Amino acid sequence: MKFGGSSVADAACMRQVAGLVREALGPASPAPLVVLSAMGKTTNGLFQAARAAEIGDLPTALDQLKQLIQDHRLAADGLFEDGVPEDLDRAVTDAFGQIELLLRGVALLRELSPRSQDAIASFGEQLSTRIFAAFLQNQGLDTTWVDARSVMRTDSTFGEGQPNAEAIRELARTNMSPLLGAGRIVVTQGYVGSTEEGLTTTLGRGGSDYSAALFGAALQAAEVQIWTDVEGVLTCDPRIVPGALPIPELSFAEAAELAAFGAKVLHPATIQPAVEARIPVTVRSTQKPQGRFTTITGEVHTGRSVTALASRGPITVLTVSSSRMLAQSGFLARLFEVFGRLNISVDLVATAEVSVSLTVEADALLKPLLKELSTFATVQIAEDRAIVAIVGERLKHTPGLGSRVFGALPDINIEMISMGANEINLSIVIKRGHERETLCRLHTALIESTDQGGAA
Repeated sequence: MKFGGSSVADAACMRQVAGLVREALGPASPAPLVVLSAMGKTTNGLFQAARAAEIGDLPTALDQLKQLIQDHRLAADGLFEDGVPEDLDRAVTDAFGQIELLLRGVALLRELSPRSQDAIASFGEQLSTRIFAAFLQNQGLDTTWVDARSVMRTDSTFGEGQPNAEAIRELARTNMSPLLGAGRIVVTQGYVGSTEEGLTTTLGRGGSDYSAALFGAALQAAEVQIWTDVEGVLTCDPRIVPGALPIPELSFAEAAELAAFGAKVLHPATIQPAVEARIPVTVRSTQKPQGRFTTITGEVHTGRSVTALASRGPITVLTVSSSRMLAQSGFLARLFEVFGRLNISVDLVATAEVSVSLTVEADALLKPLLKELSTFATVQIAEDRAIVAIVGERLKHTPGLGSRVFGALPDINIEMISMGANEINLSIVIKRGHERETLCRLHTALIESTDQGGAA
């Protein structure tokens, strides 16, 4: 059971999470391993304090730390009616003392190394789990706090540690499995790991989800539950399409495409260890625990043609033209070599006899790119565009899909079309001003007006 920062933001949120954990303790239920993120915006606060210390602004860094201390003290005071237990109070005091020492060291040296930044950032999860585990114990629940660094083994890539799955399995078998049993709870941290030498690392963006999936795979869990603020994954962004529907089942490939093209779902790379171990991952709502949820597995067989829509923008479209492309080999290799050397990522690609259209992020550094491309081709630029992605496992097996897409958009100019290499993503490029209307019309034509075989 993984809970994000918003789920443990304060005492009231922690009480709600504790209720969900208690409900998972049924006699026929597997023992829950609870993986927590830092409280609310704690990690951001720690980063801000570290950056202030790096430029020598120690007073600002300590003011930021003071606010974090108040937030955590307030949460602890709100959980324990008879006063915060002495051992918890001592652990919290010691943790903040260590953070202050690290910040003073950074300020003294005017240097914030990735290693130091990881050491500082890791305290958010240590604090949230210490407080939460103590609260469960205070409620009479058999609870053990485990330092994730005793299990989550990574390399020394500080800031984005690369996990060693084999080592994690061995360490989980030794340091976690004996603590898990009927009626027993283990609480540990997401996002945090350590090297073989014992140096603290973090797993980067989506690190807590990644931790949950890695722990789940190592322990051969029955299920990995990702608890968030939404009822699973929806067929479109509900802020744009009010009629967006929950998706009961989602394949790993579909989740990857939706995340890549802007859907606000967990990043699929973070749950890959569980999916590879054939462990289902469910996305559930902390606020509506009995509500609908999404199960992500290796593949699904629902019979639906279109699963969901997503969009991303602004993006820029480059159309590269040259007569040298005609009946010549090696042109595309030369073209993409330039993009690779300049570290510019390409999303969509469409080719013609003498031109190639492709999309890049709006903040891509175009000046050096255009300088190099102009030596062997002409380049046209179209800025402030958006990609709208139509995702579904059965797109390639759906006759007439193209006519339904174009029929829904008779007055919207489609500037580029690309069918994903895995054939489950049909993407179109339009002007950003038409993005909302395009999504609404496509959702009506492709999802709301058809029997999706389980999407509703």
